[in-house]
Parts: sequence; C-alpha cells; structure tokens
Amino acid sequence: MKNTFFLLLLLGIIFSSNAQQKPVFQRLRYEDDLTYLKADSIKTLYERIKYIPLGKNDKYYASIGGEARLQYTYTVNNKWGDEADDDGYLLSRYLFHANVQLGIFRTFFELQSSLANGKTDPSPVDENQLDIHQAFLDIDFIKEENEQLTLRSGRQEMMYGSQRLIAVREGPNSRLAFDAVKLFYKKNNWQSDAFFTHPIANKQGTFNDSFNENAKFWGSYTVIHKVPFIQNIDLYYLGLWKSRSVFDDAIGEENRQSIGTRIWKNKGTWKYDFEGVYQFGNINQKTISGWTLSSFACYTFENIKYTPEIGLKTEIISGDKSSGDAHLQTFNPLYPRGAYFGLVALIGPSNLIDVHPSINFSLSEKWALGIDYDIFWRQTLSDGIYAPNMQLLYSGKDTTERFIGSQLISNVNYDMNNHLGFTLETGWFNAGSFLKEVGSGKDYFYAALTAQFKF
Repeated sequence: MKNTFFLLLLLGIIFSSNAQQKPVFQRLRYEDDLTYLKADSIKTLYERIKYIPLGKNDKYYASIGGEARLQYTYTVNNKWGDEADDDGYLLSRYLFHANVQLGIFRTFFELQSSLANGKTDPSPVDENQLDIHQAFLDIDFIKEENEQLTLRSGRQEMMYGSQRLIAVREGPNSRLAFDAVKLFYKKNNWQSDAFFTHPIANKQGTFNDSFNENAKFWGSYTVIHKVPFIQNIDLYYLGLWKSRSVFDDAIGEENRQSIGTRIWKNKGTWKYDFEGVYQFGNINQKTISGWTLSSFACYTFENIKYTPEIGLKTEIISGDKSSGDAHLQTFNPLYPRGAYFGLVALIGPSNLIDVHPSINFSLSEKWALGIDYDIFWRQTLSDGIYAPNMQLLYSGKDTTERFIGSQLISNVNYDMNNHLGFTLETGWFNAGSFLKEVGSGKDYFYAALTAQFKF
C-alpha cells in the first residue's frame, strides 16, 4: 500500500505540473470535454494523450484516461456485532479508458479492476479482478450547438438525478454498468432519454461479467431547466423485472413500475431537492404499492468565515404494512448509489424514516470539512431493514421496536490538485432498540482513508 500511495502522489504532482489548463473530470468519464485542446498548437505530454488528432479534420480524434483509488477501512462490530470483524482491509480500484471520435461515430471502451486485500469473504462488488466495464458505440443523428440526437448501444454507465434510483455505485469498489440501448435528445433547456437495459451482475474473476438474463431495467427520464419559480424539474418512468427478488414478506419474480418527479436547484446560497416516487406492479401474486418522499434544503453563509453550509434532509420510504396479506408496500430503490447513508453503507433506502441534518465548511481552496447526523426509524413495524442492494438485513416480523439508531459521520477532504485528492471519513452508529432486539445490537464504528488519482 505504501509504495502505491507514493506512486499516486508522484503521478498527481507530475500530471498537474504538465497541464497548461486545469482539466475537469466528470462523474461519468465519457462526458469529459476535451474540445478546448483542439486550438492548442503546443501541448504538454499530458495534453497529447488527452487529445490525439486522427487526421486534419478536428472531428476525428482520440483520448485516453483513467483513475486509481485506494481505500483503507477499519471497522469495529461489523453488522452491529453479528459478523466477524476484519483487522482492516484495503480496497483498490483501477479504471482505464479510451475514447475515439470519428465524425458522427464515437466509441468508448473502459476496463475495470477491483481488488480487496484483507477482507473476509469479499463480494463481487468488493472484488472483480478484471473485466470490460464499458464498451459502447454512439451515432449522432443531430449534433448542433443547441440540439443533439444520439443513439448509444453497448455496455455503459448511467446516472440520473440525485442518484437515489439510478447511479454508477461510486462508493463501493466496483462501479455499476448496464448492457443497454439508449436514445437521448437534447434541445436548449431540456433533455429526454429512453433506454432498455440488462444491469450487469458482477462476478469475481477475469472477463466473466456476462450478459445478465435475470434482470431487465427500462424507462424514460426527462430534465427541464430554467423553469419559472422551481428552477429545474425531472420527470421519469422506470420499469424493473427480476427473475427472483427477496423481501421480508415476499420472494419470487418481481415486475415493478416507478413514476416520479424531482424539483431541484443546485446553485446559489439556497439549494434544494424535493422528490416523490410511486411504485406499482406485482411479485409472486402480491400486488406492489410502494412510495417515497424526500426533501433536502441547505443554505450557504457566503459572508462568514469558512462559508458554512447548513442542510437538512428528510425521507419517508415505505415498508410493508402487514405480513402475510396479498400486498407488498416495500419500496425498491432499484440501482441507487451504494454509499447511501455514509461510505460503508450499512442501511439502504427501504422501510425508513430518516432525519439528517448536516454542516459543511470550506476551510480553504483545498481543504473541506463535513459533519452530518442521521436518525433512523422503521416506517412500518411489519417490515425489516435492508442493505442498499435490497438484501434483507433483519426481519421485522417478531418485534414491535421502531427505532433503528443514529449515525454520526465526519469527513475531511483534501484536494491536492485536479488530479489527486484524499478523504478521511469516520462514522459511529449508535444501535437503537430495534437492532438490540433482533441482533447483538452493538455500536458500530468505521474509519476510512481514501486516495484517488485521475488523469
């Protein structure tokens, strides 16, 4: 770990000193914009690999890039004392991509390697030695300054909205991709996507993440900007089919539809994000009726030292009302960001009431500090609690305790430059009456140090 750490540090310094203009890395790396390099007649070594002309036409070029992430985690009382503790484990993730633009055609190819050292019985989300993570082809039918119509087919990452329902799973070690066909149209202040996919089921090993026949995911997602009064609005429909799903009161083939909307503003002193989703469908002769309402608002004090940002997030996420009947009200978060309530992601967004105040400080251009506090209750007493991947952690059938517990998290971020950053996150989960009744109910603690290098 020590040698790899110093290598990342050295690469971060070298790449930063060789860039004439600071690069901006997108969360979806295929959205990195390198067009500013077209006009540069003299490029540094780094800029030469970011923009490789393929002829005299400036619409023909290639680019390479990637990232490496090391994350050391130490935990106490795994699963609140019901699983054996590791002495500490190291997760490492390596991504390498190549992008080729040939006029109206564009290909993007990316490899991913995720390794887990020191972790007892790692899952495929922790360890997937080497596989093709993305490989897709774009065809641009329209590509103007204010209008674009593109068909994308192949293995690809997808991310929408606040990542409550569709995300790349950045927090865990292996990011998520989909075998998909997607058509998206942009014009002026709005964009609309339609897609049909098979989500990838990661497998440990090398080049063995095959086509997943056990899950289908489809839908449409529209974003409209500059809406009077509300600023931005998302409207979406999402469909999910899985050959087998497991809930506290239902097991079997799941067919679930979701309709939702999101109103948001992410600029200025006031920011907000309000979202509502309703789900319907069926699972093993039970009818589905799930829902969630979430709100987030924060205010930034720009004229106070360290520009503190105070926020409050609340969520109500439905659980099953009654065990043994013909209905299932448990909300399914579909494919959310893995680190939903903190980096280690103990609890997923199902059958929850959550109150979450937070405060963040910009200590300098490079340093930031964040503190947040979560309080969790079960939304219904008949349902259990779930992990972010919808694995049932504890059944709720034999207890009437509602209070799950509270969680305090702090994180310190240091961005050395645009290429290299470090994060130290610590978390303490104070187990509540529900966890003490269904399991050991011990308080949980973790600390994680992350180093991430991008180029």
